[in-house]
Amino acid sequence: MKKIAQFFKVSENQFLKDGTAEQYANITLPRRATAGSAGYDFFAHSAFTLAPGETVKVATGVRAKIDEGWVLKIYPRSGLGFKYRLTLNNTVGVIDSDYFFADNEGHIFVKMTNLGDKTLTVEKGQAFAQGIFVEYGITVDDDCVAVRTGGFGSTDKK
Repeated sequence: MKKIAQFFKVSENQFLKDGTAEQYANITLPRRATAGSAGYDFFAHSAFTLAPGETVKVATGVRAKIDEGWVLKIYPRSGLGFKYRLTLNNTVGVIDSDYFFADNEGHIFVKMTNLGDKTLTVEKGQAFAQGIFVEYGITVDDDCVAVRTGGFGSTDKK
């Protein structure tokens, strides 16, 4: 299996813009549950509850250094999607390889909504999302040379 990425914590200074020192201390880097798992589980640094129709934005405290030509796609954990109709607000999170160098250190956020009819509680340390690395290609006539500086939604602000 080709190794193409590595997870890191964002700096404490960066994280404190969106979270607390206690949450920062509780950040666990994503990991696979089994050798056959495609997804890297993202873990809650603190508990949260989502009633039906509610939305939460989780500052994961995680960044990913990804080789060029690869992307990290973020999804809700399959079981949570199935049991609670938990969905990401952007349907699939796309973490580009150059996001690691963004002004916000490539801090990965996950914004989710409970579309189901049952209240969901995610405990501290519980996996709530999963990330899968996928290789991608570009067109033969691609001539893009722009460099990312901003974070989420920044690539359309040129």
